[in-house]
Amino acid sequence: MYAIVEIAGQQFKVEEGKKIFVHRLQAENGKKLEFDQVLLIEDKGKVIVGEPVIKDAVVEAKVLEHLKGDKVIVFKKKRKKGYRVKNGHRQYFTQVEIVSIKEKAARKKAEQPAAKTSEPEAAVQTVAAAAPEAAEKPAVKKPRAPKASDAEEKTPEKAAQKTTTKKSASKKE
Repeated sequence: MYAIVEIAGQQFKVEEGKKIFVHRLQAENGKKLEFDQVLLIEDKGKVIVGEPVIKDAVVEAKVLEHLKGDKVIVFKKKRKKGYRVKNGHRQYFTQVEIVSIKEKAARKKAEQPAAKTSEPEAAVQTVAAAAPEAAEKPAVKKPRAPKASDAEEKTPEKAAQKTTTKKSASKKE
């Protein structure tokens, strides 16, 4: 049995007992986590694909340790200019062990809140029914108050054209 789950923005293929490295998670060592963003589950040839996720499916994991990845060297250079920059980077990771993959984790828990949600839906419908009555009245448009800048029209006046003509250069004899 395996599942494809989204953890910290990345998708991982996980199996029970498998250890994976994910981007740093804010959890303590030894703490158990549940990932509910399960995209696909395969169990004995039976494949379940979520749209986009599978409801009630949970992947349980345990945090093993927090560590840094290998150093990645970033080297920038512009030829013929003497520009060289060398930087290093180490990504923070969390090692996680997959404890279990549950296809239908909390079916009973999901049914109990569903009965309670019918009452708020009725309240939402009554509020929605009152909203169209208010929408029937046309909005009154108020005239815009004149601004001080509107009173002073800023139209640039054209400069007066020159009336003099160029005198042609007289020929010297």
